Amino acid sequence: MSNAAAIDKTLDEAPRLLREDRGAVATLTLNRPAKMNALSNGMLDALLSALDDIAADRSVRVVILAANGKAFCTGHNLKDIRANYTLDYQTQLFTKSSDVMLSLLRLPQPVIAKVHGMATAAGCQLVATCDLAIAAQSATFGTSGINNGLFCSTPAVPLSRNVSRKHAMEMLLTGDFVDARRAEHIGLINQVVADEELDAVTDAVAEKLAAKSAYGLALGKQGFYRQLEMGISDAYDFAGAEMARNVMDRDAAEGFDAFIEKRAPVWDQSPRDEPEAED
Repeated sequence: MSNAAAIDKTLDEAPRLLREDRGAVATLTLNRPAKMNALSNGMLDALLSALDDIAADRSVRVVILAANGKAFCTGHNLKDIRANYTLDYQTQLFTKSSDVMLSLLRLPQPVIAKVHGMATAAGCQLVATCDLAIAAQSATFGTSGINNGLFCSTPAVPLSRNVSRKHAMEMLLTGDFVDARRAEHIGLINQVVADEELDAVTDAVAEKLAAKSAYGLALGKQGFYRQLEMGISDAYDFAGAEMARNVMDRDAAEGFDAFIEKRAPVWDQSPRDEPEAED
């Protein structure tokens, strides 16, 4: 067996995606370091399956999306795309990729991207789609498809909803990479930390969110993304109704009582109707 074949066999046997649960925090780790964690069909399938499982898991309050190896994710594998050069294959691939991004948005739990190394094209799309993003100082970001003649149209969707149009178009038209400080400045990520502090800072943010009301987070996350697509008057009508619904939930009542009584709230984890995701 050649070295290349041996590597491929090892890759096939290793899980593409790892899940580790610690308390109320689930970490999903892209696990194709030799492939720079490219979003192959197999990786996309693994992500869809894991996100479906987590959406139904009441014990999980927060999700961290991480990666093994030198890169966070370099997007789709151009060799795979070129080797399957039919319109049907490309349509299926990018539809599945969009399904993953929508699953991240519709997930009841907040998702934190923990980014190191390179996040480019659909990898940058993953970062922009997550609710929060924390990056190591050495991380870089780009929508570099245009350098290969391919405009990053699907990564442009979340990118344009995170940063201003001028900054988004600069990244999309030039294909240039931006460093973590620049990514923080333009609003692509929340925070830059020293490489050696990435794990600790991300864990601390996750634990802070995990201490909140799971129902409140789910209702708020769904409402946030829905109102972004509305006109200002419709957004206020929708948000007012959501606030009223949230106020009447038993976690809010417990939170108000805890504030008045100067104690920590105890959230109710018993089943109730979950916020419904928008189609």
